[in-house]
Amino acid sequence: MNQITDVTLMDQLDELAAFEPNGSPFISLYLNMQPDQHGRDNFESFVRKEFNARAKSFAPESEELASFKSDTARIRTYLRDEVRPSANGLAIFASVGDDDYFKAIQLDAPIPRHRLHVSERPHLYPLARLIDQHPRYVALLADTNSARLFVFGLGKVLDRKELHNVKMNRTQVGGWSQMHYQRHVDNYHLHHAKEVVEMLDRVMREEEAEHLILSGDEVIISLLREYLPDRLRQKVIDVLRLDVRTPEHEVLKETMEALREHNLQTDAEKVRLLLDEYRAGGLAIVGFRDTAKALDQGQVDELLLSASARDIRYGEEDFDHALMDDAPTGQPVRNDRETQLTAPDLLVTRARQTGARVTFIEDPAILAGVGGVGAFIRYRI
Repeated sequence: MNQITDVTLMDQLDELAAFEPNGSPFISLYLNMQPDQHGRDNFESFVRKEFNARAKSFAPESEELASFKSDTARIRTYLRDEVRPSANGLAIFASVGDDDYFKAIQLDAPIPRHRLHVSERPHLYPLARLIDQHPRYVALLADTNSARLFVFGLGKVLDRKELHNVKMNRTQVGGWSQMHYQRHVDNYHLHHAKEVVEMLDRVMREEEAEHLILSGDEVIISLLREYLPDRLRQKVIDVLRLDVRTPEHEVLKETMEALREHNLQTDAEKVRLLLDEYRAGGLAIVGFRDTAKALDQGQVDELLLSASARDIRYGEEDFDHALMDDAPTGQPVRNDRETQLTAPDLLVTRARQTGARVTFIEDPAILAGVGGVGAFIRYRI
């Protein structure tokens, strides 16, 4: 099975965003594959119950029902035969139609809860949020003679590097004076720090990592900060105190927590900037209707959404002249349970179709005043 990375997952998201409805039901199934407190998977009953319930919504003997049954049979076979035990999350997209579309994405990062969405096009909100929550980042653990570097993404290690130099001690500098010894040690530490920064710079560039987390004692951190180029210094989001020998799983846990705290802080700063820019009549808009129109016209550079689709607020009139090409065919737009998922999903779909970045704001309170939606735009019309 091919390794799923944040880069390939973004490609999958864009592929799904480009999907054109073909008249057949499109199934988007998200499953939390983590075992329960008894060590057992608990998705089978959800799948069985939801598939049976949704089948009853189609007319008997209809083409839509035949398509739905074909897709669900294929999904059941996949769940029985293809899922690896280590997967923590699973997303499946399927529609027989003319193209016989089927895509299954197994993930190390967990999906919070089971959900099934059946519509004319893919339900992308959970997938886009997963990508936003798990950006590619680098964690560097170092001391004055060694370093371990990890590239993390989607809740797992994508790559790792190590650097070891000979540890200095007094027997290696026998008859030297204390001053000569200390100068030699300092030069050695400087050389080691430069080597670490060179390795770090190369990996950050090659991996196109968004964030950097450092860890080490005061001596090595001070040296690293001295030699870090500005392009790396600007990506440092935290400095931890992990020992260079810390087990990999603990490094992942601690750095993910640091990343989460950083995201909460930057979310608040970004929303504050959005609202300031909007109030000043600058390159920002808020609210569902205006944001949808801007997406339709290709103005949006970055779309900001509340992390839960149910926190997106809009009225029936908000769909007038906005995203109507993507609205469910022949269906009135209502703020009911189904359209609470469909309407915000259209924002994500159009954002990716027009090359806009999608950022999810985890604290619903800070976007609540504008309906959970806003955007930085490239230009005004």
